[in-house]
Amino acid sequence: MAMRVNTQRRVFQGVGNGALLLMVLWTAIPFYWMVATSLKHDKEIYGYEATLIPERPTLDNYATVFRETPYLLFLRNSLAVAAGSTLLSMIIAVLGAYAIARLNFPGRALLARGLVFTYLVPTSLLFIPMSRVVGTLGLQDTLWALVLVYPTFTVPFSTWLLMGFFKSIPRDLEDAAMVDGLTRFGTFAKLVVPISYSGILTVAIFSFTLVLQEFVYALTFISSASQQTVSVGVPIFLVRGDVYYWGSLMAACLFASVPVAIVYNLFLDRLIAGFTVGAVK
Repeated sequence: MAMRVNTQRRVFQGVGNGALLLMVLWTAIPFYWMVATSLKHDKEIYGYEATLIPERPTLDNYATVFRETPYLLFLRNSLAVAAGSTLLSMIIAVLGAYAIARLNFPGRALLARGLVFTYLVPTSLLFIPMSRVVGTLGLQDTLWALVLVYPTFTVPFSTWLLMGFFKSIPRDLEDAAMVDGLTRFGTFAKLVVPISYSGILTVAIFSFTLVLQEFVYALTFISSASQQTVSVGVPIFLVRGDVYYWGSLMAACLFASVPVAIVYNLFLDRLIAGFTVGAVK
């Protein structure tokens, strides 16, 4: 009986390790393809001479990105917009999620469901009415237009996730804090927010990533090159008609994606804690 259990355990462990290896390979392949393509000559990318591994690695594609495009300016604009919209989104989402999770008011359940439906509305349906709003406010072709518009999809997403984090906190802790003299807002600021720090950080990183990769709004509201973000500026400069400069495109994508991957790895423990908050009390 013990041998049978040990055999089954080894089989399950082998299957689990195999699945984990496949998942790691599936995740690593895009990064490898970006790195390999960015180091290839054009002959190694196109036609019959295309190779999987760069035979004569070159940095010409990276030089093209910085020489023919204002890439650093695009990167600065992207980080500024992502930081501003994420900060605005988290202020609104944290307050809104706590109110929905803890306060009793008419229409609370309907509002919670409405957040999901709002997030599911595609940007392709909203960019036309949003352009009217941006034009009325006089923010066309400015980064402030993106900072104002991006929370329309990051706030519902962040609020919905944070509701689960706040609901996992026992009410007894808040009741005890208010008995000790704290107000509702004081309890929220001094007790709930510190306890939910991992969850808030997790949601903030996801919102930041959503903003960095957004394309439709950035293409609609920004026209001048000095205000463009990476997601729009790079394709405009490195895609000419039906010609795609894949080597330079992959080099630009690598610079934009590696910092995000580094951030995820630096805060991996916090992300795991954020996902598992409330699992063990």
